[in-house]
Amino acid sequence: MAEIGKSISKAKDFLINNHLVAMPTETVYGLAANALNPDAVAKIFEAKERPTFDPLIVHTFSINQLPHFVSEIHPSLLKLAENFWPGPLTLLLPKKQTIPDIVTSGLSRVGVRIPNHPVALDLLSQLDFPLAAPSANPFGYISPTTAEHVRKQLGGRIAYILDGGHCDVGLESTIVGEENDTIVVYRLGGLSIDDIESVVGKVSIQLNQSSNPLAPGQLKSHYAPKKPLLIGQLSLLKDAYAGKKIGAIVFGYPEKDNSDVLMKELSLLKNYSEAAVNLFSFLRELDESDVDVIIAELLPEQGLGLAINDRLKRAACK
Repeated sequence: MAEIGKSISKAKDFLINNHLVAMPTETVYGLAANALNPDAVAKIFEAKERPTFDPLIVHTFSINQLPHFVSEIHPSLLKLAENFWPGPLTLLLPKKQTIPDIVTSGLSRVGVRIPNHPVALDLLSQLDFPLAAPSANPFGYISPTTAEHVRKQLGGRIAYILDGGHCDVGLESTIVGEENDTIVVYRLGGLSIDDIESVVGKVSIQLNQSSNPLAPGQLKSHYAPKKPLLIGQLSLLKDAYAGKKIGAIVFGYPEKDNSDVLMKELSLLKNYSEAAVNLFSFLRELDESDVDVIIAELLPEQGLGLAINDRLKRAACK
């Protein structure tokens, strides 16, 4: 079973020797390996049981590192980087040959970001290579937001779990690229569309939901608990499951008394950031409870509500 600790030097040594290390970011915990070593990257796919057609995100510590592994950056994407890095933003950029094809699933662009977490940045700054780091969970399951979540899921498959506390954002990064001078959002995430458009103007949203993703996190079924998850209004769906133990995820105060339901309120005061932080933890808690079915109510389609709803819909898709 992997050790949980706070030693950056130990994590560094494992990574240099091409072992896997789970590391904290502000979004979720990542399963990290040397992004420039295809053998090390292959271990990520093996540990997660992740299909190799689903590309990975590369993490670095400074915008000045980009020329080492990307060939160019569109001016609008550079503006986004300057405004939101470090942060929950991944840019899809033309890759150099230094990035192995296994990282990008053979695609010509690589997702790159700078995480906004002091522990991750400290680790990355001490390495002479970037880190490929998808979420540190078995493929398709709920993303981890604590070191203990990682230990429960992958503790027997990785060398070390670097503990950085609970993730502050709780949703994966927003993925943005450029096509024909149009800025395109490929995955909704911890950076809102409103924030992006405040810097670069109107964007196109292309949320591919198929078995042929153009960017990480685009598969139709993803982030899923093992228990059945239904999307809809609790008051309408509850009667259909009479006799079953129900868990529910809601936004704000429930409409009426539901003492017979195991309730998880994402944010009683309807704070979208708080809801994002709680989402994966609440899904996990309900999945590990004795409920028979989970009902989740969608949030208003604004701000981070768009990204939260996207995760819920993918989690409900079987």
